[in-house]
Amino acid sequence: MDNAVVATPYMGIISWIVLGLIAGFIGSKIVNRSGEGFLLDIVLGVVGAIVGGYLFTLIGSQGVTGLNLWSLLVAVIGAIVVLVLYHAVVGRGRAAF
Repeated sequence: MDNAVVATPYMGIISWIVLGLIAGFIGSKIVNRSGEGFLLDIVLGVVGAIVGGYLFTLIGSQGVTGLNLWSLLVAVIGAIVVLVLYHAVVGRGRAAF
């Protein structure tokens, strides 16, 4: 088993952008009913995926595992957390809820 290759999920930059765009857009729609803009949605989604992955591993679950529905759920939850914090710090608009 010394030469065994362990398959780990790998996401290329295009996958991160696609996941980030979708997660950021969904998170923006949930929190403030409008998108934050194309680029900010991508950044928010990618940061949300990282934050969501970290939070999910803290509670003992898997984080982002590739370009799939589970990863999208993790990224959307992370994007919501990031958006709520973003609006709390920046103070734009109304409260998230």
